Amino acid sequence: MSDLISIATAVPEHSITQSEVLAVLAKARGAALPARLEQILGNSGIDQRYLACETDFYLEPRSWADRASIYSRVGSELAHKAARDALEKASLAPTVIDAIVMISTTGTMTPSIPSRMIEAMGFGSSTQTIPVFGYGCAGSVLGLRLANDLAAANGGQNVLMIALELCSLSYDYSQFDKKNMIATALFADGCAAAVISGKAGHGDSPTFRAFDQKTWPNTRDMMGWEIGATGFDLVLARDIPHFVAKDFAPFCDAFLEAQGLEKSDLAEPACHPGGGRVVEALEAYFAPEIDGIPATRDVLRQHGNMSSPTVLFVLEQLLLQKLDKPILLTALGPGFTAGLGILDPAGAK
Repeated sequence: MSDLISIATAVPEHSITQSEVLAVLAKARGAALPARLEQILGNSGIDQRYLACETDFYLEPRSWADRASIYSRVGSELAHKAARDALEKASLAPTVIDAIVMISTTGTMTPSIPSRMIEAMGFGSSTQTIPVFGYGCAGSVLGLRLANDLAAANGGQNVLMIALELCSLSYDYSQFDKKNMIATALFADGCAAAVISGKAGHGDSPTFRAFDQKTWPNTRDMMGWEIGATGFDLVLARDIPHFVAKDFAPFCDAFLEAQGLEKSDLAEPACHPGGGRVVEALEAYFAPEIDGIPATRDVLRQHGNMSSPTVLFVLEQLLLQKLDKPILLTALGPGFTAGLGILDPAGAK
């Protein structure tokens, strides 16, 4: 298995508090929000988020071309910044990177962002580029699994993985049903990058132990995209917290058992938060052996649900604590799919 050498994160320049979001929704709707809906949105566990554009942009009609232009400009800026910072933290030059994995489900470009980074950032012309579309909120865990496999290939490689999402581009000012308003109050924009290496000489870095993935049948309507007139339209079910208790929990139990681990053997997990109720469901699963997931709660509070990059924001916080136990990575995404991983602390191998 490979080593996790570094993580870096980046967010757009525009921030918005949750109270400001509620005011914008009321303005766009042309009437005060129903009391029950305002309560649901206000209890999301989010204080602020970062968005690709100023709020006025989201209250105006926009085309596929408008959204694609924002994704190209802002997305590229964030990907470049996160990549540069991750390489600097790893003390590696772009020329020693063998492959770039790009995870994104909120936009796409051809040539892809990693292909365009080759010349712009000085990567070698033979650097392999792997753009991956469709993982959604499970993207970072599934992307790390792919990066780990690539890092182990050819006798050991250096891999840069980037997770980029501009979820705000899916906001639709013309649709104000409950689902779309909840999505507008929950999802956010951000980017994270990680350097993973299968080469020797990284004994002071944490090491991936194992990964697993499961896709449940008859669950495609729980999360995903539909193609709308002006962009991607969100598909989002409300019973994900129930799914955590009923379906995710036994899958996670079996994964830990296969690795010879109990929940009490783990450090604080790095979880994709989803939303406030999903965090509560995850905390209930880990209790009483693990007393809460404060890093997950903190990232949700300060950044909202950024889809795929979110787990890396959480993992970055946890690694700063120099934890001496394995870290479990969890995420749920379209499929409906769960991704799991175990990261052993530095020096454990």
